[in-house]
Amino acid sequence: MKAIAVFPRKPMSAHLIDLPKPGVDEVPGGRGVLVKVLRVGLDGTDKEIDAGEYGVAPPGQDYLVMGHESLGIVEEAGPAVVEFAPGDYVTSMVRKPGGSIYDAIGLPDMTTDDVYYEHGISRVDGFMREYYVSTPEYLIKVPRALKTVGVLLEPISVIEKGILQAFKIQRRLGVWHPKRAAVLGAGTIGLLATLALRIRGMQVVTFGLEEPPYLNSDLATAIGAKYETTRRRSLTQVSEQEGPFELIFGASGYSPLLFEAMRVLAKNGVLIASSVTGGRREVTVPTDEINLGFVLGNKVLVGTVNASREDFEAAVHDMAFSEAEYPGWLARFFTRKVDGLYSCPQEIRLLDNKPGSIKTFVEVAPLP
Repeated sequence: MKAIAVFPRKPMSAHLIDLPKPGVDEVPGGRGVLVKVLRVGLDGTDKEIDAGEYGVAPPGQDYLVMGHESLGIVEEAGPAVVEFAPGDYVTSMVRKPGGSIYDAIGLPDMTTDDVYYEHGISRVDGFMREYYVSTPEYLIKVPRALKTVGVLLEPISVIEKGILQAFKIQRRLGVWHPKRAAVLGAGTIGLLATLALRIRGMQVVTFGLEEPPYLNSDLATAIGAKYETTRRRSLTQVSEQEGPFELIFGASGYSPLLFEAMRVLAKNGVLIASSVTGGRREVTVPTDEINLGFVLGNKVLVGTVNASREDFEAAVHDMAFSEAEYPGWLARFFTRKVDGLYSCPQEIRLLDNKPGSIKTFVEVAPLP
């Protein structure tokens, strides 16, 4: 079978390779599930891995198969598998368990290990291939009605994790019903966070850099959010003029904006940070003011990366709600389709953040 792999830490090394097709008998106890890959989403992580910025090959290999956002269909299930049957659409969790107590209880996304295992990123081959074998505990069933947008489940799951964590933390208050929320960033994660917060009934202001109208701003306003460009009004100005935000979701990739969010966050508010920033940007911030505001205001800052089964299942729920309430909205994310694996290396390098460019996906095989 064909696959796209890199030599980790070697810039621009993404290339097409041939691998043996796996079989369900590779998993002991009859618990193997053979999945035919249909679609794989591409994002900045894939571009950075191809650029040699990070990535670790599985033990005994000098290459790493790429891809962590997947949609597939079960082709064969082992005799002891009762959770899935041929013809089921599925996606896969990205993180595999390590050795910490959190890994042992089904929360590998919360691992305290320094060494971690992620499909297509670290020590586990990804999904940019024609087939893979997994076990039921790492697969999530995708309703047939969501098959055309199911490849978005992985990025949505990270958003769900952040929001679920925020509400779990705020159980300390006895009651917490945030009404006003801000989303920093209008890319894939920012827009999907806007959706998740709107589904929960919040008034949402989504902040982007570009002047409206363009696709990203149109998507925000189409579901009842308000779009603001920071070229006209800053987060601080909007907060001062329209009232504080009780929940802020950071997805801009611009770390200084997170410190501005700390200053304007409402009392008893939660700031969710989702951007992974690998640069060396430095700014001067009013540390005493921020510290005082967090202490006296009972504020919370929590990060979200990767996701557990609970988060994936919440993502399925919200995607289904979206398709019912906002038909066709998620499908508008797909601004570029790549036919087959052969042109993937070039397409990964062409990924950009231009206005109106949201999600590129690879169609490994046609949707049945």
